[in-house]
Amino acid sequence: MNHLKQLGLALHSFHDANLRFPAGYEADVTRPDRDPVTYDAAPGWAWGARLLPFLEQSALAAQIDYSRPCWDPVNAAAVQTRLNVFLNPAAPNALGSMQVRDRSGGVLANFARTHFAANAGHDEPWGYTILDHAQVANGPFYRNSRVRIADVTDGLSNTVFLGEHAVIADKTWVGVVPGAEVCPLDPARFPFTECDEAATLLLFHSGPSADELDVIHPPNSPLCHVCQVYSPFPGGACILLGDGSVRFVSADINVDTWAALCSINGGEPVGDY
Repeated sequence: MNHLKQLGLALHSFHDANLRFPAGYEADVTRPDRDPVTYDAAPGWAWGARLLPFLEQSALAAQIDYSRPCWDPVNAAAVQTRLNVFLNPAAPNALGSMQVRDRSGGVLANFARTHFAANAGHDEPWGYTILDHAQVANGPFYRNSRVRIADVTDGLSNTVFLGEHAVIADKTWVGVVPGAEVCPLDPARFPFTECDEAATLLLFHSGPSADELDVIHPPNSPLCHVCQVYSPFPGGACILLGDGSVRFVSADINVDTWAALCSINGGEPVGDY
């Protein structure tokens, strides 16, 4: 919870400096070498990588050439740096770097891990072949997002910004590599969990999405996928709200309440949870 609080302070410091929150991740979707399925492209840098100067990691940020892709060999050492602020010490998958693999299983990069993912809203914009994820996403973080406090009309205290993700799949604070695929760490334990697109290296959604009818995935739901909130704690997960507060959300939360908390401007009633 303390690490989430630190990330919340860093997000607001970034907003103070840039008049917006960092993008979920950055991509020049017009590049000819973009991924033909998702339109993901260089440079790929994620919200976590952009927070480094606001997390007392200016020295590490200075080692990174943000003008190059996050997977460029020149950045290889820096992007494997283990940072405790991005980790939950109770999570099992915490040591070493993670391998980012393509859809054929080939290794594209080695990145440092995080146990916190950012909220893209109800739907999963990475499931669409579109240039502008703002057409689909209604959360605070998505590809090339530029969300401001003023855009969060549901209220910062009623909007999930970050949530835990461990156990099911690896996540990273570094960025998105075009053509990558995120797969469950233990398919036998999560038999309904399929591999998903590269954006789920660092983003989650609550549901409902267009291809799942009215399915909503609360924290630690047995139907959770690699793109949902899942904690090593029994019964729920920690989340960071937009006002910087941290809450433990029960897996038994009303699903409509969970969805309401995950949009920035839906106008839905939230109530107690």
